[in-house]
Amino acid sequence: MLTRRNFLMAAAGTASVLLAGCASEPESGQRVQSDAAAVRGSEIADEPAADAPANEGAAPAGATLVAYFSATGNTEGVAAAIAERLGVDVFAIEAAEPYTDADLNYNDDASRTSVERADGTNPELAQVTPDDWADYDTVFLGYPIWWGEAAWPLRTFVAGNDFAGKTVVPFCTSASSGIGRSGELLTEAAGAGEWLEGERFSAGAGSEAAEWAAGLGLQEGRRA
Repeated sequence: MLTRRNFLMAAAGTASVLLAGCASEPESGQRVQSDAAAVRGSEIADEPAADAPANEGAAPAGATLVAYFSATGNTEGVAAAIAERLGVDVFAIEAAEPYTDADLNYNDDASRTSVERADGTNPELAQVTPDDWADYDTVFLGYPIWWGEAAWPLRTFVAGNDFAGKTVVPFCTSASSGIGRSGELLTEAAGAGEWLEGERFSAGAGSEAAEWAAGLGLQEGRRA
């Protein structure tokens, strides 16, 4: 699992790309756009620095986690801003088989996302449960909007984890559509936890998202 320090170091490396020309997460019926002209539909790398020290020790009771899936980097940028403002841990929800630009072509009925939507597929994840999951009382859960719903990897993440006793705050990114029923559908899939009303942000709205998250007053503990 990425620690806050490692995640922020990785996120800083993408800042110049996002500032160069972020594109919004795609909506229904739209071709996926990349976060910058130089990065076309690819997931922004989230590898920790080679010389970064391991973050040891379990999260204290009451800790907060920002967990997110990002196909093009837009949700990653928002998640990074929230985590930095709150000073909390981050977990990147990653598909075992990363989505390519072709996979994300909504205009192609044979594309991966189109097929997974039609089949109701729960994509395999590289890691389903974050380390020390039981110790987190609050989870900010981020994702892009696909066809008015949370991106498909969220199905796997929510179905594969126990949200009992947790406060969950959804947030999403999209070109223009709102969060819709995405949070409600995830709540139903989870079947447990206290799910609060979520919020939608556009690409590059990290500062706005950070202010929103801080204003909720939910952050309680930080990783030792």
